[in-house]
Amino acid sequence: MYAIIGLGNPGSQYKQTRHNVGFEVINKLAYDNNINMNKNKFRAVIGEGRIGLEKVILVQPLTFMNLSGESVRELVSFYKLLPEEIIVVCDDINLPLSHIRIREKGSDGGQKGLRNILYQLGYDNFARVRIGIGEKPAGWDLADYVLSKFREDENSDIISGITDAADAVTMIVKNGSCRDAMNKYNKKAAKNGE
Repeated sequence: MYAIIGLGNPGSQYKQTRHNVGFEVINKLAYDNNINMNKNKFRAVIGEGRIGLEKVILVQPLTFMNLSGESVRELVSFYKLLPEEIIVVCDDINLPLSHIRIREKGSDGGQKGLRNILYQLGYDNFARVRIGIGEKPAGWDLADYVLSKFREDENSDIISGITDAADAVTMIVKNGSCRDAMNKYNKKAAKNGE
């Protein structure tokens, strides 16, 4: 079983903001795999179903981004999940718009939701799929930037990034490993000049 956790902020005012691409990937996975996101548990909206033959729990924490780890810790504890059964999907301001980077472990890279998950779980050896939201423009406050909506001219790129991230998660789940997804998507990002 895998827990696939998309990070974001709850509430209509945060829909389609840069910080909520993790939620959007969960919505895409739910749609593609006919999984209903219809339960409120562990301070999150969750949906249970399958990707291929593998049982999955899709998770959108409702604790707001910076406290995402509190929800994740409750879920991981309840299901007694191993680190290799956890996949976190989040935004990354250090990646060009729509580029994907997959890692099997590592630091938070400045992403506060991921930082809180690392703190709450006490380990870093779980998969993370990061989606580039583009670098903060000069003169912008970081919080204002990550909570801003995508510009109209960015929409097709970010939709492509969300689709790639959902496909990468699907590949990880079906293969039981990050390796193939890393080879495909990390190389693609590097080829595009990352």
